[in-house]
Amino acid sequence: QVQLVESGGGLVQAGGSLRLSCASSGRIVGIRAMGWYRQAQGKQRELVARIFSSGGTIYADSVKGRFAISRDNAKNTVYLQMSSLKPEDTGVYSCNLVTMTSSDWGQGTQVTVSS
Repeated sequence: QVQLVESGGGLVQAGGSLRLSCASSGRIVGIRAMGWYRQAQGKQRELVARIFSSGGTIYADSVKGRFAISRDNAKNTVYLQMSSLKPEDTGVYSCNLVTMTSSDWGQGTQVTVSS
């Protein structure tokens, strides 16, 4: 069984920073990528950032230059450092783990950015 647990969400003023963490546990085989998605109220879920097994990364245009995804293989944890936060960044952020044959999700953590 694979478990993904997010943490680090909260309330922050515009221009502030937050660091999200996603800790994984259980037997994980054939990882292709881990990533962060977000979903605002009444909106579809969108990709924020993704890091591949090769170490390569992809970012949504809206967060480039402000967010950074990283991982600690020894701790089986992926992070999302968010800086210069904007109200439009508000939403539920979820961690995603993709293998050759499956896709798993954490429960999500709320990020709220006030003006």
